[in-house]
Amino acid sequence: MRHRIAVVGGGPAGLTFARVLHRHDRPVTVLERDPAPDARPPGGTLDLHQGMGQLALDKAGLLAEFQALARPEGQAMRILDTDGTVLRDWRPRPDDRAHPEIDRGQLRDLLLGELDVQWGRAVTRVVPGPRDGVLVRFADGRQETFDLVVGADGAWSRTRPAVSPATPHYTGVTYVETSLDDVDTRHPGLARLIGDGSMAVYGVNRALVAQRNSGGHVKVYAQFRAPLDWHTDLDLADVEAVRSSLLALFDGWAAPVLDLLRHGTAFVHRPLHVLPVSHTWTHVPGVTLLGDAAHLMPPLGAGANLAMLEGAELAESIAAGPGDLDETVRAFEERMWARAGGWARSTKAGLERLVSPDPAAALALFDQVQP
Repeated sequence: MRHRIAVVGGGPAGLTFARVLHRHDRPVTVLERDPAPDARPPGGTLDLHQGMGQLALDKAGLLAEFQALARPEGQAMRILDTDGTVLRDWRPRPDDRAHPEIDRGQLRDLLLGELDVQWGRAVTRVVPGPRDGVLVRFADGRQETFDLVVGADGAWSRTRPAVSPATPHYTGVTYVETSLDDVDTRHPGLARLIGDGSMAVYGVNRALVAQRNSGGHVKVYAQFRAPLDWHTDLDLADVEAVRSSLLALFDGWAAPVLDLLRHGTAFVHRPLHVLPVSHTWTHVPGVTLLGDAAHLMPPLGAGANLAMLEGAELAESIAAGPGDLDETVRAFEERMWARAGGWARSTKAGLERLVSPDPAAALALFDQVQP
């Protein structure tokens, strides 16, 4: 029996789910609200772990292609004091493939492959039904019915209300993102400061983090604790006003570090929200969630890896058939909740140490996890 299966969201979780089903010759409909793959910037870089994101790509038959695109040197990590002193400088071994970096856009294109994605299909509501399946309603007024709808539509999921009343809450930590282009040519001093991977500077309740992407592009994140409405008197569209505000917030830090903000081209406000640490729900036949839709947590390297592994595992379980589809999904949810709960607790604790009154707590955390 060929079930009617839809996945809402064309991010890492949804596309991995679809690619693994596709590999097993199982039909799936991918519903993505963006009108095209390049409709908006894909975001920064991701480190895919061997037993998680890389395992998911292996299940999708894409591991070799990933390895050709990935940047093992991006595993390098450097930590500086606010005065510019280098406190730690971790560099990967030449054969280290534990968690190499890949740009989100490259990963998206790799996963897309030959998938038939329905672009511009914004889902507004998912309605479970006892007889004819699950009804999916779209922003354009149309609707379709499926046997299984998988919500992989992120933090503000339109699928989640079908199974859970939970909504994300603010962590108290805000990121403001900026970027540098052609850094090796235009800002060689900053290129040397950042190194081949990431660089971080931790102060009292604030941090500056820079991450290399491919092609000389660098993402910079100013991180700080503040009320959600901290920017009430600031026009976030005014680049120079935001720059001045951030430079004042990090006043006294070393000039080369502050150059990360001085040379930023634009600023994007990204307050961090999370779901409850042990977010579960009473199973609803015909609907389930993956990734951020299921367990939104601080962005400390686990989220995309978990999302991709979940997508691959759910797809493999369905493809293994011919068991009952609903029981397959129910068993998957139990496994997902147990694993994601542990990661949610550890990333919550990690965020509390990385953006804290005691900068030494951040350094101690890295000493625990770095080789």
